[in-house]
Amino acid sequence: MMRGGTIRLLIWVSSAFCLIFGSLGFDPVDNFLIDCGSSTNQTVSNRVFLADGSYSAVLSPPQKIIAKINSNSNSNSSSSIDSAVFQTALIFTEASSYTFPISKQGRHWVRLYFSPFVHNSYNMSQAKFSVSAQTFTLLKDYQIEGGFIIKEYILNVTSSSLVLTFTPSSNSFAFVNALEVVLLPDELIPEGARAIGSKETEQSLSQLALETVWRVNMGNKTVSPQNDTLWRFWDSDYSYLKYEGVATYVSKPEAVKFSASPTKYIAPSSVYGTATMLDTTKETRMNANLTWNFDVEHGFKYLVRFHFCDMMSKPADTVIFKVFINDLSVSDSLDLKNLTSNVLGRPYFMDVIMRASDNPTMNISVGPYSTDGAYIYPITFLNGLEIMKISNSRSSLDVSLSNSSKMKLGVIVGLTVGVFLAIVLAIVLFLFYRRRGQAHAIHSKTEDVMANAEEGKDTNGTAMFSASKIGYRFPLAAIQEATENFSENLLIGVGGFGKVYKGVLRDNTKVAVKRGAPQSKQGVAEFRTEIEMLSQFRHRHLVSLIGYCDEKDELIIIYEYMENGSLKNHLYSSDLPRLSWRKRLEICVGAAKGLHYLHTSSEKTIIHRDVKSANILLDENLMVKVADFGLSKTGPEIDQTHVSTAVKGSFGYLDPEYLTRQQLTEKSDVYSFGVVMFEVLCGRPVIDPSLPREEVSLVEWAMKRHQNGQLEEIVDPRLAGQVKPDTLRKFGDVAAKCLAERGVDRPSVGDVLWNLEFVLQLEGNEGRSDHASHVNDLETSTVSAAELSMGSVGDIAGVSMSKVFAQMVREEMR
Repeated sequence: MMRGGTIRLLIWVSSAFCLIFGSLGFDPVDNFLIDCGSSTNQTVSNRVFLADGSYSAVLSPPQKIIAKINSNSNSNSSSSIDSAVFQTALIFTEASSYTFPISKQGRHWVRLYFSPFVHNSYNMSQAKFSVSAQTFTLLKDYQIEGGFIIKEYILNVTSSSLVLTFTPSSNSFAFVNALEVVLLPDELIPEGARAIGSKETEQSLSQLALETVWRVNMGNKTVSPQNDTLWRFWDSDYSYLKYEGVATYVSKPEAVKFSASPTKYIAPSSVYGTATMLDTTKETRMNANLTWNFDVEHGFKYLVRFHFCDMMSKPADTVIFKVFINDLSVSDSLDLKNLTSNVLGRPYFMDVIMRASDNPTMNISVGPYSTDGAYIYPITFLNGLEIMKISNSRSSLDVSLSNSSKMKLGVIVGLTVGVFLAIVLAIVLFLFYRRRGQAHAIHSKTEDVMANAEEGKDTNGTAMFSASKIGYRFPLAAIQEATENFSENLLIGVGGFGKVYKGVLRDNTKVAVKRGAPQSKQGVAEFRTEIEMLSQFRHRHLVSLIGYCDEKDELIIIYEYMENGSLKNHLYSSDLPRLSWRKRLEICVGAAKGLHYLHTSSEKTIIHRDVKSANILLDENLMVKVADFGLSKTGPEIDQTHVSTAVKGSFGYLDPEYLTRQQLTEKSDVYSFGVVMFEVLCGRPVIDPSLPREEVSLVEWAMKRHQNGQLEEIVDPRLAGQVKPDTLRKFGDVAAKCLAERGVDRPSVGDVLWNLEFVLQLEGNEGRSDHASHVNDLETSTVSAAELSMGSVGDIAGVSMSKVFAQMVREEMR
């Protein structure tokens, strides 16, 4: 999912490079494409990204550091997708500016490409910097968690040049992989638009900057850049649709009839020719709304563009419906036939400016029109949607600047209120304890326990963790209350460390509680490692630590609760709804993002060391989180190639090089992930003694079939008819590379992520209907904790060294 203010095009940028401006009828006079940090031009499908040196006259100061991904990574990445412009980066150790000569004043796109990697002493995931253009702040103290990101801005250039400045934050540096500055068609962005939810009825946009936050095509269809005249990517609306059960999808791009306005520059026929439509096959749905949810950054106004095109109504049909943003009406009666002169297939778009709000979610709804309580035949649909953030009064598009003044005021108010409350509380406590003097001895003992907790000490006062690094320490009594004194009815998993229970805290937060068993061989070492590791991480694809307890010889770790358990259970359990092929690909992508963050987010690589399907968990929305860091290790020093350590992990997933030489590297995680990929494809355990001898080992069986070109014979039978041949071939190639005997021959997790995103793009959207069925099954079925228990499908007896908790989630992602 994309965060507000960011277009996460990821693998789709490879498709963007395939555009030929002239052949599509758009040839901008300002068209700067730069492969930053490269010493040679990169010709990518007739688009030429010029070497950074070609722009030396406009880069000031000219000093720069050119960073390149090592040749091994290059080969793995470029073999499958054309990611040439991501192979290099320009690193700025001081404020530096590009100055672009502008031939024609007007709206220009500024696209910034970021793909962090490690080069010498520069770990780009740790870069922190700001970017400005003209008088606008585009990014402020920005830091990329990982993955591949494109930021897209729209600026109205009213001078003969455009200056783009990169400024490193204190004690840090800046970087960029590629950038574009391209003139836009005049009609694309309006001078102003109607404002809703504010005192203004109209607002001018001529002096403001925009940032594309969401660009979505309805109809459950992704539109790739090569199908858009202006090389835009349009994401499918499926994952944003709130109630999929009330929707049906229509695709008739051949019915679209462009006129003088709007032109194909506003949106291509592949957008106007698809729609998500209210399903009226059931009468109970005739008064429902179609609603999509989008994350946005509060405190900003947004330009929201609706795209409509009636492709299927009859002459006698009425096409009038209501349009809402959140609880505000955009139109009570949008008469589409009247607006398009009753021409079937003629596109129409509508721009409105949404007021600034503190709501982090924007809900877009269309619903049937009614009069006097009677519903006219409810032809209700939407073809496309764009949401663009508008720069604020500080000429900023960055949320940190937007909230700075509010934060200052909040600090002042907070301090004032805090002092007042502290005085009142002190008086109340004084009176309370004066009346409860007889409980002084008990009270003193409690104070000692809490003091130790704040200092990260055990019950004897011995320090285990730094209080500045570790989260909340829970009293044992609170955990016993949350788990009904570790009731077996709340047991959701058993692993090498101990049992895992579902718990509910007093504020109704669901948690997973992992309680160390007294006889556990992993014990204190794994307990300490997992807490220290998890305390460093905050990533949407890594499970979050909530707290811990080390009271009365107990070793307990508390995590967020994952509603849908483990990937392993969903692959093997016949009692759970099946995962579609597309959903399996999305899960692989999410897990790869989590591992990529571990490998690149700190000075030293964090090696997970126990990557397996049981440690890949799914929340209530089937979003992926990698779990169980009890065996994790920090990677080698800069002058070392590996970490020498005793072999730990799970049988069937172990890197053979690590197993035989006891030399651990991040490529050991890559090997384990390759095993998971074949699990996902085949839907069977890594070791299954019940099968014929040649099929007992999943890795040996799958690799042999891959080498013989027989992958289609080992695909999970439940995926019959879902997997495209080219997708299957590419997915198998990536998994096979991960399973190379020598670590040096395996791709990095970053390269695996690139390739998986490419596979997902190849797959398209056909598999999403299966996913919808899966979600509906999850929503309508009742699955007990025991059924979702990781213990229901155990590892081979005695070989799993860390089987974690299952079914953990919280209502909001971190």
